[in-house]
Amino acid sequence: MRQWIGGCALFAMGMGFGVFLMQPGAAQTTGPALRLNHVGIYVKDFDESMRFYTKTMGLRESFTIRDNAGKPTLAYLQVSRDTFIELGQATADRPVGLSHIGIWPLDLNATVATLRSRGVKVDDPRTGSTKTSITNATDPSGVRLELLDFLPDSLPRKAMDEWK
Repeated sequence: MRQWIGGCALFAMGMGFGVFLMQPGAAQTTGPALRLNHVGIYVKDFDESMRFYTKTMGLRESFTIRDNAGKPTLAYLQVSRDTFIELGQATADRPVGLSHIGIWPLDLNATVATLRSRGVKVDDPRTGSTKTSITNATDPSGVRLELLDFLPDSLPRKAMDEWK
């Protein structure tokens, strides 16, 4: 029993010391402060995927954007306050699978400037269909990185503000 209590105490002290040394909130120091906001997926059957993520997985549909004919072009499903899965219909030009990774920098314009200074091709931010300031970069494997900032009336910002 004494050995078990000693082991638990040693474990607790080690965890406390590790948290103190690591300072998790300050772990990123070599570049702009970035947060993962969403993962975009092209799906083979939009309705089936919506049912899977909302009914089976239990995610909340934050919003869906539709074209002029009323057909969905993308949907945001909320995983947590600041994290989403974005679904889009796969096409011949957009194969089933990963579409992009949505990265939310603390300062979009500063991040764009930093990436450009490091040789990354990044367009000037524009306002996208979700009323979000957005631009793209591509990683060495060809994965699109969507860099974004949420304008006050953007659809993701409204979903985050309404999160309970």
